Amino acid sequence: MADRFDVIEQGGRGRRRWIGLVVLLGLLLVPIVSLFASRDPGPQPSATPAPEPSRSLTGIGGAPNILNAPARAKGGDEVIDVVFPHGVRAEVRYPAELGLGEMESRPSQGAWIDGQHRQFTAPYSGESEVTRGGEPIRNYTPNVTLWPRRVASEYYGQVLLFAFGRWRLAMYDRGRGLTFDQRMALAKGLKGKVTKDGYLVLSAKEPVRLAKPGESVQGEPVGPQLWFGDGMGDMVALVPTPECKKRALVPAVIRGRGRTADRVCRGDVLVAVTGSQPFRTKAIEGIRVTLK
Repeated sequence: MADRFDVIEQGGRGRRRWIGLVVLLGLLLVPIVSLFASRDPGPQPSATPAPEPSRSLTGIGGAPNILNAPARAKGGDEVIDVVFPHGVRAEVRYPAELGLGEMESRPSQGAWIDGQHRQFTAPYSGESEVTRGGEPIRNYTPNVTLWPRRVASEYYGQVLLFAFGRWRLAMYDRGRGLTFDQRMALAKGLKGKVTKDGYLVLSAKEPVRLAKPGESVQGEPVGPQLWFGDGMGDMVALVPTPECKKRALVPAVIRGRGRTADRVCRGDVLVAVTGSQPFRTKAIEGIRVTLK
C-alpha cells in the first residue's frame, strides 16, 4: 500500500514539475514571439475590410477622361461624327487647322431630383481628379461612390462619382447637399451606356429627370453638351439649343475665369468658344454642325 501510494505521489509531483516547466517556457516564449511579430512588415487584418464595389471605379486610374474622335478630310476641312449625352448624333465640320477632333471631347449633362438641379461633368483627369488616391466615404451602388468635398472649397460639396464603362462622371453636391435617399435615387436612377464610337449616352428613371436641350438654371445651360479642350487653353462647347438665336446661353466652362468668349448658332446648336483670338475667329467662322 505504501509503495503504491509513493508511486502515485511521485507521479503527481512529476506531473506538477512538467506543468510548471511548460508554463515557464510559455512565459519565456511570449516576449520572443512578440519581438518577431513587431518586426513583421506585412499588413494586419482589418476589422472592417474595404468595400468590394469600390474596385469597379479604379479601372482607368488617372487616365484622361476624354475621347479623341477620328476625323476624315473633306476638301480643306475635317469632319467628325459626335454623339451628345442625350443620344442625338451630329456631324461637325471645321477648318482642318483647328484640329477639333484632336482637342478631346467630354460630356456634360444636367439632371433634376425632387426639383433640385445637379450637373454631371466628366473630370478631364479622370477619377483621380476626385479621389486623390483616397478612400470613398460610401458605396451607393457597384458603380457609384461618395467622396469628400474638394480641399479648401466652400462652394462645392461632397462628390458622387459614377462609372459608366470607360467614362467617369462627377456630381459636385452644392449648397446644403442632397439627402441620403436623393443620392441613392440618383445612383440607381441615372444610367449610362457607351456607344461603339466611344461616346457616353445617358438615360434616367423617376424620380430622376435629365435636363432637355435649351433648359437653363440661373443663366446657365444645363442640357446635354460636349466640351472640347482641357478647360485651360483653347476650348469649344457644342450645346444643343432649340431656337438657338433666342435662347442661347454660354456655359461657365467657356466664359469663366474672366476669359473672352465668342458664340454663334448653327441651326439648333450653340457653338461657344474661348482661347486665343485667332482660334476664336477661325472657330466661329468655320465650325458647322448638322444634327442627324
